[in-house]
Amino acid sequence: MNEPYLAVITDCEFASFDPERKELAGVAELRKYACKSEEEVISVAAEADALLIQYAPITRRVIDTLAKCRVIGRYGIGVDMIDLDAATQRGIPVVNVPYYCVEEVSDHTLALMLAASRRILLLHRSIAEGRWHYSVAAPVFRIRDITVGLVAFGKIARRVAEKLRAFGCRIIATDPYADAQTALALGVELVDMKTLLKESDIISIHAPLTKQTHHLFDREAFTRMKSTAWIVNTSRGAVVDESALEHALDEGAIAGAALDVLEEEPISKYNTLIGRDNVVLTPHCAFYSVASLLDLQILTARGVAQVLRGEKPDFPVNPSVLDTPEKGIP
Repeated sequence: MNEPYLAVITDCEFASFDPERKELAGVAELRKYACKSEEEVISVAAEADALLIQYAPITRRVIDTLAKCRVIGRYGIGVDMIDLDAATQRGIPVVNVPYYCVEEVSDHTLALMLAASRRILLLHRSIAEGRWHYSVAAPVFRIRDITVGLVAFGKIARRVAEKLRAFGCRIIATDPYADAQTALALGVELVDMKTLLKESDIISIHAPLTKQTHHLFDREAFTRMKSTAWIVNTSRGAVVDESALEHALDEGAIAGAALDVLEEEPISKYNTLIGRDNVVLTPHCAFYSVASLLDLQILTARGVAQVLRGEKPDFPVNPSVLDTPEKGIP
């Protein structure tokens, strides 16, 4: 290789890019942009050999303009902002960081569960308003006596289950791909979706956003839940139909919601979920710790560098590209 490859960071929120520069040293020149639209990505990425993306849309239209791209790296776990079919058809490997922020998101999930079930936010507000009495939060149920339902049973959900065991509550999960032996070892009962909706006191969503999971929680799903149940979402906002959620809250069909992710981010100041005593909101921050962001930068850049060097990446999302001789790395 006479000249280094060109690696384009389409968008990200890091203060420094030293971790990426270190991983790509001698492999690729690094350029950083702040793209938000297809047009912006197309304008900077047409001649790139590699893309590193956070939220920028890598659609089929974008991919069709990539003349030299050998790899797309995603800062994160989910790849719903990348047209994976289009990338695969073009023979472009996509890499991600599947073990990123497992501890952080599972911790944040438990924090939201506890804040919701113990009505922490409501009690805090009541003190600020001059009220000092436990009955403000009624009814509150003993955590040991409740059933927690996990929607999907991937890495983060399994870690949530491990941490929940200390509370002694019943844990159920629904996931067509879950391993029964793993669930058994964690004391988790695998059930179907209808059972989970009917029996859970807290439902925690850990599903990726796909065509099948988009608005998985719609009006019908909320009508199947207990009126005393809470829903917690630290996965993707669009798994929950927010209009259906608002209707369920208004009608008392469920007790409340604790959400780290929303359909529209950043949240509009006009969003009617804001200001409710039975809704806890955090700004898509479950992933965050100092250590997790460093891991994210290093491992995303490392995966990109591996592909550019002609090596098999540690975490390919579409591994069939690498296994097909006429596709993948030229």
